[in-house]
This record gives sequence, structure tokens and C-alpha cells, in this order.
Amino acid sequence: MYYNQETVVFVDGKFVKATESTTDLYGQTLHYGYGVFEGIRSYKTDKGTRVFKAKEHYDRLRKSCELVNIPFNYTTEELEELTYELLEKNNLTDAYIRPLVYCDPNMSLTKPNNVSLMICAWEWGAYLGDQQLRLHLSSYCRPHPRSIKIEAKVCGHYVNSVLATSEAKEKGYDEALLLDSDGYLAEGPGANLFFEKDGVLFTPQTGNILPGITRETVLELAKELGVEVKVGLFTLEDLLQADKAFYCGTAAEVIPIESLDEHVFPLKWNDSLGKKLQERYGQLVREQKLQKAA
Repeated sequence: MYYNQETVVFVDGKFVKATESTTDLYGQTLHYGYGVFEGIRSYKTDKGTRVFKAKEHYDRLRKSCELVNIPFNYTTEELEELTYELLEKNNLTDAYIRPLVYCDPNMSLTKPNNVSLMICAWEWGAYLGDQQLRLHLSSYCRPHPRSIKIEAKVCGHYVNSVLATSEAKEKGYDEALLLDSDGYLAEGPGANLFFEKDGVLFTPQTGNILPGITRETVLELAKELGVEVKVGLFTLEDLLQADKAFYCGTAAEVIPIESLDEHVFPLKWNDSLGKKLQERYGQLVREQKLQKAA
């Protein structure tokens, strides 16, 4: 699904075949989840292949390394250049890009002396599909912000996401919704939450969630559309009283939420703010001309 015999990846300064690349079984990332990554998308546009918000993603990759004391010396500009070269070598346009910074062999619980960089890419549709999601309120909560660096995209943090998603799917749902450690609305396992009520858009504040780049893009688009947005601490009851809700993320893009457990949101997706934002987002990433708001 992710690679074949011809797929090329970038590893430590070289472009190599994915089937011929290796990793050390004593790596600190493999044993402890001590590494960082990004999820990035490229799109086919009239001006050629474009990586959406490459600078923001690679700035965050570098910031994630800094936050968890992982040494990393690539510049954002170097990373962008490598990414375009990788896409060209694999003849990819609409693609999902995964840079990963992983650590050298180290069985101690100390910061690494050296790290490796891998960048790979593959064709991947919207991560959560294109149908409205049926969510399950997870029995897991997001980690407390004093226990980890919430704003860093760290490999090991995603065990929490795997557990929540697996639980939801085992119960027959499409995806999970997690609260924070104080019981307020947080986010999905790999996407940020928005909901609307009476023409106003709401989203949980940063601090207990990953400050997503797609989330920030949706906020920018909402401003352009003249949509009132409230960012803050919201309860489960606030969500259950909403007209409609959606998730957003680089992998998921913008996708509607049909229900939470047995509660169905009453507003039709085509009549929602989320639908307008979904359309604007699609135009933006493909560099299509944005139509004036009605």
C-alpha cells in the first residue's frame, strides 16, 4: 500500500529504494517512541505539484525536535527542497508525505547524540474517507499537558490515538472523540474538532490539543468568510447541543461528523458552515480561484 519495488525514499542524505533501506533494531525510537514526525500533503495544481504549507509543517518538525531535546540540523528550506525532489523521483503529485526523525541506538532514557532523517511519500486518499463519521466517545483521554509536550508531534504520543481509534472501531464506529484530562472537549485521535451552533463556529483552545496546521487554516478561512469563531473550553453538553460538527487534519482534510454515539447532529452537511469551509479548503490546497462569499 505504501511502497513497491520502485519506490524511492530519502534516508540520511541519500535517495534509496524503500525495499533496500534498513534501520537499527536498537534504535531509541523503536524501543521508546522517542522520535518526531510530520504529516504533509501535496496537490496537483495548474501550476504543477504544490506541497501545502510546507514551511509551516517543517517549522513544526524542527520545533518538535527542539521541544523534546532531539538534535536536528536541517533547515526548513533544505527539507522543502528534498520533498519536491522526492515527489519528482516517485512521479507523485497528489501525495501524502511523511518525514520522520528517528534516534540512534540508545537503551538509556537520555537524549540522543545523533539522529536520522527519513522522508517518504505515497498516494493516499482522505484518511477518514469521504463519508460522514459516526464517532464514539472514547474511554481514553488526551494526555495531561504537564505529562508530555502537547504541541510536539512525537511518535510515542500516538499510542493514545491507536488505543482510542481501535476501541471505537471494535464497537462499530468510524472514529473516536477524546476529552482532555479535565473532561473538556479535546480532539480526535488524529484530527481537530469544530462544531457549529446558530451560525457560530466553536473549537477547543490549544493547551490540551495538538495545534493543527489544518485547524489554523480553517480558522483563517472562517475569518475570510466572515464566520464568527469562539475558541475556548467546551463541554460534551455543548457539543451535543450543536447543529453540526466536523474534524479536520492534514490526512483527514475536512470531514463531516454525523453522530456521536447515538446522538445525531440535526443539520444537513450541505447546509452547514463546515461544508462551506470544506469547499474553500479544497480550493485553497489546489490553488483554485476562491469564489466570493455569498
